[in-house]
Amino acid sequence: MANVIFSRKDFESEIKITKEIEEKINLFGTPLESISETEIEIEVFPNRPDIYTLQGYLRAFKAFIGKEKGLKKYLVNKPEKNYIVYVDKSVKEVRPFTACAIVKNMSFTDEDIKELMNAQEKIATTLGRNRKKIGIGIYPLDKINLPITYTAKESKEIKYQPLGMNKEESARDILLLHPTGRKYAHLLEHFGKYPLFLDSSKKILSMPPIINSEETGRITKETKNLFIECTGTEKKAVERALIILATTFADMGGKIYQMEIIDKEKYSTPNMQTQKMKISVENVKKLIGIEITEKQMEELLSRMGHTCKNKIVEIGAWRSDIMHEVDLIEDIAIAYGYDNLIPVLPAISTIGQESKESILKKKIAQLLANIGFNELSTNHLIKKEEIDLYEVKDSIDIVDSKTEYKSLRQNLFISMLRILTENKDVEYPQKVFEIGKVFAKNSQKESGIEENEKLIIGITPSNVTEIKKHLDYFFRKINLEYSIKESSQVNLIDGRTASIIVNGKNIGYFGELHPNCLKKVGMKMPLSITEIYLEEIYKLIN
Repeated sequence: MANVIFSRKDFESEIKITKEIEEKINLFGTPLESISETEIEIEVFPNRPDIYTLQGYLRAFKAFIGKEKGLKKYLVNKPEKNYIVYVDKSVKEVRPFTACAIVKNMSFTDEDIKELMNAQEKIATTLGRNRKKIGIGIYPLDKINLPITYTAKESKEIKYQPLGMNKEESARDILLLHPTGRKYAHLLEHFGKYPLFLDSSKKILSMPPIINSEETGRITKETKNLFIECTGTEKKAVERALIILATTFADMGGKIYQMEIIDKEKYSTPNMQTQKMKISVENVKKLIGIEITEKQMEELLSRMGHTCKNKIVEIGAWRSDIMHEVDLIEDIAIAYGYDNLIPVLPAISTIGQESKESILKKKIAQLLANIGFNELSTNHLIKKEEIDLYEVKDSIDIVDSKTEYKSLRQNLFISMLRILTENKDVEYPQKVFEIGKVFAKNSQKESGIEENEKLIIGITPSNVTEIKKHLDYFFRKINLEYSIKESSQVNLIDGRTASIIVNGKNIGYFGELHPNCLKKVGMKMPLSITEIYLEEIYKLIN
C-alpha cells in the first residue's frame, strides 16, 4: 500500500469534504488515513498508480460519486517540428526504453510543484520498483533545444552540474557524492556505460534514472512548457507512467503534444488509445452474487470511469490494472458497494480436512524456519529477460501478457535469484527457501502443461559442503534416506554439483552457483542451492 497526501484546499476546489464524502472515500477502496486543515492523506493500492496524483484521484473519485461519470477523453496533439527523440543503440544494455511528451501552457504554484514531485517519486518508487523499472524526468522546455537524443556514454565522458549541487561533477562523483546518486547508484554500477538525455546542442539534460541537470532540469513557478521523459526496462510500463503524468498535466490545464520516438521503429508517445474488453452480465451475477441488468451494469461501470455499450467496455489508457474481465467485475463491486452485498451461507454441507501434502509442506516450512531460514513466496511467472539470462529451454509463454512477466516458471531457481539480487545489500548471511509450483510442457495432459511442486533452499555466502549439511538435516528430519551422484546443471559449477537420488529416482540437485552467473546478476557473495521435486517425497511419506 502507498499513502498519498493532497492539499485539502486543492481537493476542496473540486469536492467539498463532508462526513458523507469521507465515507465515500473509504468505500472507493482508498481508506482515509488522516485529514487536517491543510492536508488529506489517503491510502492507495499499488495497482492504482493512476490515482497517485491529485488530478488522477479527482478524475476517478468524481466518477465514483456521480459528478463526472464515464470515460474521460483527452486531446493529444500530434508532434510538431523537431518534437523528436532519437534512441541510440548504446542504451539497449542499460535502460532500453523511453517514452516522452511535451506539455504546454502550464501554470504552477509552489504547492503544485511540491505535489508534482511527490507524485513523480511515488510512481517511480511503486510502479517503477524504486526506479529500477521506471525512472521519470521533467524539464522546462524553454531551456532545451530540440530534437533530443537518448544515448549512453562511458563514465569518463560524462560531466554536468546535477540538481542541488553548485558545480559540475563527473558521473562517478555524482554517484558517490550526490544524495540521490548514492541512493540509486546500484542501478547503474554494473554497466560500462550510463544513459543520458542530450539536447541538439549536446547539453546534458539528465543521467536517468539518477538526477537531472541543474541547468535544464529545475521546474519553477515561471515554467510554462515541459519536456517529460520516462525510461526503463519494460516498454509498456514506461509508456503507462508517461500517460499518468501527461493526463495529470492535462487536468492542470496543460496541452499534451506527442513526441516521435525514433528507435528500431518509429512511434509516437503518449499513445492514449483506449482498451476495449467484453463483459458478461452472467459473469457479474456469478462472481458478485447480485441480480443486475445490463443497464445497471453500464451505470456502475460509468461510476468507475469506464464507458460500456452492448457489453463492450472502453477503458482509459491510464488504467493499467485492468487486465481481465474479473478486474472490471471488481470495479462493479466497488461501485455497487461492498456494504450493500448480503452474505449468504451456501446451501450445501461438507466435511473437510487438511491434505497430507499440506501437512507435510507445513512440517518442511517449520523445520527450515527453526534453523533460521526465511520463507519466500514468488509469482508463477518469470520475465523474458530471465529466460535468456538463465538459458531456459522450452519456455512456456503466456499469450498477450500485459506485464513484463511473460512465461510460466519451470523452476524455483529463477524466482529465488531475483529476490536475492534485489536484496544483495541486506545483511548477510541470507538463508531462504520456497515451496511452490513449477510447470513443464506435457503433451499427454489435456492442457499440454504439467504442474509439480518443488522445494528450493538457498544460502549465501556458502559452499557445496554447507548446503549438503542442510540437505542431510532435511532428509533426517523427514525420515528418508537419499544418495547423491555427481552431475552437471546449468548455472552451477561442475564438480560441485550433484543429483539427489531417493528410492532410485532423481528428484533434484544441489551445488554452487557458477561465478559467471553470479557476475551476470550482480551478486556479491557465493551462493549454494538445492532444488527438490516434492511429488516423490509425498508418495513415500504418505
